[in-house]
Amino acid sequence: MSNISPKIADETPSGLPAALGAYVIWGFLPLYISLVTVIPSFEFVGWRIIWTLPFCLLIVALRKQFPALRAAVSNPRTLLALFASAMLIATNWLVYIWAISENQIYAASLGYYLNPLLNVLLGTMLLGERLSKWQWLAVAIALGAVALLSMGALTTLWISLTLAFSFGLYGIVRKQVDVGSLPGLTIESTILLLPAAAVAGWYAMSETGTVFGSDPYLTVLIIFSGVVTAVPLLLFAIAAKRMNYSTLGFIQYLAPTIVFLLGLTVFGQQLRPVQLGSFILIWIAVAIFVADLWFKSRKAKRAKSPDPAEN
Repeated sequence: MSNISPKIADETPSGLPAALGAYVIWGFLPLYISLVTVIPSFEFVGWRIIWTLPFCLLIVALRKQFPALRAAVSNPRTLLALFASAMLIATNWLVYIWAISENQIYAASLGYYLNPLLNVLLGTMLLGERLSKWQWLAVAIALGAVALLSMGALTTLWISLTLAFSFGLYGIVRKQVDVGSLPGLTIESTILLLPAAAVAGWYAMSETGTVFGSDPYLTVLIIFSGVVTAVPLLLFAIAAKRMNYSTLGFIQYLAPTIVFLLGLTVFGQQLRPVQLGSFILIWIAVAIFVADLWFKSRKAKRAKSPDPAEN
């Protein structure tokens, strides 16, 4: 029996490729959002939800997951949890799209820098995961970065905190729900469909909205929003099921780093001193957290490696 267990562990699918794919897509998402800034944020979120659902249903059909979908729908506890996760992710989408549209690139980036450290705290408080003294130090420094922003950039701090908390709680809820990543996202999209259709319809009848179908270029971009929404969320849900939540939070640093670099280069955003100071504190916290994970990983590998003297 002892010879079988390691093999089974080795064959367990890794969540790393899914996590990397999700965060790279999210990192470059501002480039896509910059193409649709003429569409009001509320309206675009509505269309985004509307076009996510058919894309999910198509994949459900191809993967023959309708039985899993029906099982999730028939469970009241699962439906309640997915209702909560749907509200959280809709809030995250709206604030993020609005922030990018209003050129608040650094506030959005900082929100996703804070999120992994928030994940560490959530994993400790809600999932029973334990932190080392170095991880607690990283969290404390991150709180210092938030305090610095509150003194000099209070008008954008709400963006960063809303993004961090909404996505952090979304990941916690999805990790606890006994439903597959694709059926879960399909149900979330269905829950949000009616309000999304109402928002899109209201803008279609108003003078401030962009009527779907009036511009072929924008129409294609709106339809594509279903793809850029569903694919990274599916990858994230897969990764959240297969990885330690604190480790998943560490990998998330990839996305805000890409967003930060886009702000400096593509979007040409000016970095204020208080923002720079906050980012420096966050980067120090990240360095401490990453170093702690790396040393722990090396120690674990040494502990698992066989002693040559025993062979």
